[in-house]
Amino acid sequence: MKTPIVTRLAKLSFILLAFCGAAECLAGQYQFVKEIPVGGEGGWDYLSIDPAAHRLYVTHATKIVVIDLTKDAIAGEIADTQGIHGFAIAADLGRGFSSNGKESTASIVDLKTLQTISKVKTGENPDAILYNPAQQEVYTFNGRGHSATVFEAKTGNVVATVPLPGKPEFAAFDQETGRVYCNIEDKNEVVTIDAKTHQVADTWPLAPGEEPSGMAIDAEHHRLFIGCSNKLMIMMDDKTGKVLNTVPIGGGVDANAFDAQRQLAFSSCGEGVVTIAKEETPDKMTVVQTLSTERGSRTMALDSVTHNLYLAAAKFEPLPTPSPGAPRQRPNMVPGSFKILVYAEGK
Repeated sequence: MKTPIVTRLAKLSFILLAFCGAAECLAGQYQFVKEIPVGGEGGWDYLSIDPAAHRLYVTHATKIVVIDLTKDAIAGEIADTQGIHGFAIAADLGRGFSSNGKESTASIVDLKTLQTISKVKTGENPDAILYNPAQQEVYTFNGRGHSATVFEAKTGNVVATVPLPGKPEFAAFDQETGRVYCNIEDKNEVVTIDAKTHQVADTWPLAPGEEPSGMAIDAEHHRLFIGCSNKLMIMMDDKTGKVLNTVPIGGGVDANAFDAQRQLAFSSCGEGVVTIAKEETPDKMTVVQTLSTERGSRTMALDSVTHNLYLAAAKFEPLPTPSPGAPRQRPNMVPGSFKILVYAEGK
């Protein structure tokens, strides 16, 4: 018996709809594009992008690797950054600033020559670093020093040391409120610093978030997106400190980013995923993708022009079987395996 033509058309329509639905799901979803070999030995921390100059700055061991994003190739290095954690960019001044944790300094770097102009003494173990373009000042957030060092971007003169209630992690700046926001990892809090007086203005609890690490900002809607180690991304009102919404993320979060044009918040997690959430309204976000990356890829940078996502990664040797009661070990990185993973939106 032949299948009626109406039935066959109905089946064909169903297949076409299913195919179109799958294609629509892929459109806008982030996908792996390529990897950029870096090599060398040693660990890494934050990544920073200068979208106008098409450069990616990758902190790596005792140096910063500079990648030309028009060629996806290494363009140079910034040397002598002992225990490097972060790199802040002042495009308006043609300068960059590194936080050198091991020597408790910040380097002032000429972005054209990649040479160090001078170094500024900071509090103990500077980690995150932030440039405030409104005052043309740089903040280093000193992990063991429980403080923020503020210095003039042009001169390197220290203008303030701001005591903090615990160990600071990442930070953000809102020009409209005139506040610098910083996670306090060991107190499950966010502090706000008045950028004019250099005084702590508010201290806000992060509950239900615990051990905050990465922070990103939606400056238009005054929203902070904070990655927490208990596998939550927090949406916080940066005017009131109210926690508005949370979404689940992966384990081992270390960085956050926000795409203002797409209204997307990102949390990169060491277990090998990036959680991507859509800011549906200023009070609600929804997870739209869990992007598989590589284990250990905990830090990232987002290009605000191309919307590409860059993550640091490496291969690791297997851990030996631990002895009973022995302290936890970290796996050794395979020499020469360090690289940058590139992800882009599907078309």
